[in-house]
Amino acid sequence: MDTPKVISEQVISPKGGKIANDHFIGTAWLQIPVPDDGTFHRPLFTVTFEPGARNNRHKHPGDQTLLVTGGKGYCKEEGRPIQVLREGDVVKIQPDVKHWHGAVPDSWLTHVAISTNAQRGDAEWLEPVTDEESTAINQGVAKPVGGRAP
Repeated sequence: MDTPKVISEQVISPKGGKIANDHFIGTAWLQIPVPDDGTFHRPLFTVTFEPGARNNRHKHPGDQTLLVTGGKGYCKEEGRPIQVLREGDVVKIQPDVKHWHGAVPDSWLTHVAISTNAQRGDAEWLEPVTDEESTAINQGVAKPVGGRAP
């Protein structure tokens, strides 16, 4: 039988560097395996969140697709129910939709973020998700991606 991998050590690409900005609560790491090259306008970012870490609300002028590669987390788009994310899930976020994503309190989360139409501009970073909001989400009922049980 295979031994389960520890999500903090599981890689599609290296974990990258620790993110040092005010757009994240908790610790997260960023690797950019495919930067915006000015031709395809489709950079790829691998983001690894420690348990409970999350990014601030933000929106992209182009859309964003998240491919969950390990762990468990949340994605919340404005006006929609919170979604539980698990390895293998895909989330498509439309342009200019305010949203956030991050790890649940007891699991790491790694996802590949694909930003399309990057020529339209960088993400607009907004307000943080407070600890009170995060706690309320953890105590509430979240809607899993693809109809799976949370």
